[in-house]
Amino acid sequence: MSKKESTFLGMLLSLLIITLISGFSLGYVNDLTIEPKAKAKLEKKINALKLVLPTFDNNPVEDMRLVKSEKSSDSIEVYPAYLNNQFVGAAIIGSTDKGFSGLVKIMIGFKPSGDIENVVVLEQKETPGLGTRMTEDKFLQQFKGVNISTFKLKVKKDGGDVEALTGATISSRAFCDATQTAYDAFIKNNSSLIELKH
Repeated sequence: MSKKESTFLGMLLSLLIITLISGFSLGYVNDLTIEPKAKAKLEKKINALKLVLPTFDNNPVEDMRLVKSEKSSDSIEVYPAYLNNQFVGAAIIGSTDKGFSGLVKIMIGFKPSGDIENVVVLEQKETPGLGTRMTEDKFLQQFKGVNISTFKLKVKKDGGDVEALTGATISSRAFCDATQTAYDAFIKNNSSLIELKH
């Protein structure tokens, strides 16, 4: 009986030591990767800003503002763009958790008139080959240059102007929802962004 007890205690002690070493190792590796991950995320955001905004000479990341939204529990990021102290547009991050697989996060560049300059998908976990096609230019092209005030931001199946992705209507609806969130934030804050000079 005592041999069984000592074997059990030995295994328990070994398991405890292995768990402690693993925990400290994972924590150490996580600490090492936090800064590079944050840097990569910032770089991705800066590249997206260059794609969605007209030419600007300020630093939209430094001028970023957080605004409240009724449609989102989180604050919405607004990146104003200026050229020679004139407001030329804003990039706004719209997101929704109504995608087929959850989160859909996009960045939309708006001109002062409210027309969409360009759209970039930042995050999505949709079905490969179906919902993931929201990142393709063929789908995004239908949003460029439109003004949501005169564009029905719903899929055609729901009476709107958006050509849904084949086999991915839920993903297309989520994209429209994220776009609407961004547009609402733009319209609500447009006048204060025009007044804000860098």
